[in-house]
Amino acid sequence: MARLYRLTFFLLFGCVMSHTPARAQGPNLVIIGNGRGVPSEMNLTQLKATMRGEKLRWPDGSKVVIALLKPNTPTGQNTSKKIYNMSANELNKYWLALVFQGRADGPNFFNSEADLAEFVAQTPGAIGVVTQPVPSSKTVIVEGRKFL
Repeated sequence: MARLYRLTFFLLFGCVMSHTPARAQGPNLVIIGNGRGVPSEMNLTQLKATMRGEKLRWPDGSKVVIALLKPNTPTGQNTSKKIYNMSANELNKYWLALVFQGRADGPNFFNSEADLAEFVAQTPGAIGVVTQPVPSSKTVIVEGRKFL
């Protein structure tokens, strides 16, 4: 009889846990931008449109330059999921198709956050994704928050 109660408890516990919303995997993401062109605040729809290559120019007319960590890095995979809602492979295919069709310039991919942050700081209109705010670039507030 005790076995039956234990089994029932574990089955109910398993059902409850399987319906509990999962937290986003991976570390938080921070959007950084160059001081020229990139706005200080964006909503999530604007950010996603920009990062998907749908928006080619900033309001001041400067060109949007996207900087991402390579999709095979943990932060790159997290970016693929959170911002693009794609796997790393799907993201590669997405950008290859856009570039091949001539609809957008592909993002600049980096192996390290330090290299990405340096590129963003030195490139007018550049926007990138890292895990921590960077002193050399401005942090773009998305939906009133520093972290995604």
